[in-house]
Amino acid sequence: MNRALAVLGLILLPLLPAKAADTPYGSDELIAKAKEEGRLVLYSVNFNETEQAWIIAFNKRFPFVKVELVRAPGGQMITRIRTEAAAGKLVADVIEYSDRGHLKSMGSLYQEYAPPNAADFKPEAVTDPHKLWPRTTSGWCIAYNTELVKDPPKTWWELTDPKWTGGQIAEVIAGGGGPPWNRTLFQRQVLGLEYWQKLAANKPQLYPSGAPATDAIIRGEVKVGAQQTNIVLPRAREGAPIACNTPPEGIPLTSYGAGIPVTAKNVNAARLFLNWSLSREGQEAFVRDSAGFSALKDGPLPEGIDLKSMKPWYPNMDDYTNLQETYVAEWNKLNNYRQ
Repeated sequence: MNRALAVLGLILLPLLPAKAADTPYGSDELIAKAKEEGRLVLYSVNFNETEQAWIIAFNKRFPFVKVELVRAPGGQMITRIRTEAAAGKLVADVIEYSDRGHLKSMGSLYQEYAPPNAADFKPEAVTDPHKLWPRTTSGWCIAYNTELVKDPPKTWWELTDPKWTGGQIAEVIAGGGGPPWNRTLFQRQVLGLEYWQKLAANKPQLYPSGAPATDAIIRGEVKVGAQQTNIVLPRAREGAPIACNTPPEGIPLTSYGAGIPVTAKNVNAARLFLNWSLSREGQEAFVRDSAGFSALKDGPLPEGIDLKSMKPWYPNMDDYTNLQETYVAEWNKLNNYRQ
């Protein structure tokens, strides 16, 4: 009898439904449900060009999901998210934000989420291993106008040389979002208060964000300055007179946090989008197209960045959160900046 049942089982086995096969981006079932939804709304503080290139790469793999991008600077975005959430009208399916301290304070807005390759990310780059993941990582370099500067600074300390005094340096304000605050914290903790003081003594030109600062270097209004590779290198590829050096003292890396709100309507499309963005293919697309970094343990590097000469620096998250208000106020006073 048992033998007969076993034989019958072998006969019927091919008729049983096959288990959904897992891909690097999720199960076949997830992909099918994402296709049914067909769209998602992405809130991001990334540059528009960065997100558009990333969306195009995503759609080469999954053309059936339309990504509607809502892009705004950090301060405007955080205000929009909090206002919409308080009114019960948050329409985002995915949110990408740069200030990890603010993100941690809004943890209740996000649902549980982790990508299939969660174990492949550097723990220090993950804001919340249950909800928020480092889709974007930006890194700092010393940018300079290649037509005006023939002997550019190669170390952070060289920016404090008095020869750069009188408004020749472009500096993004310390309170200008996650990456500028992280750069400011790196300067204070790794280079010391003296660095802050000497750089401020050179009277840098202050900018609210990296894009106008980079444009000013390209136009020759200023000559040098700490800037993000994902702003500088794409402009250099376009032929703009700008390049950057990676200083040996360290490269401050800022990993953003991306997650799915509890109110998301297109949850499956959101998960597929984040799974792909965080996969090796997605991370390679970001680094290739936008010249940013990756928080994968063996992640790709922007073209022209040598891993051997690079000393990555991630902040201690308690310091990042707890010191921000005090240090930004001190930096503002040193640089005579009033918000």
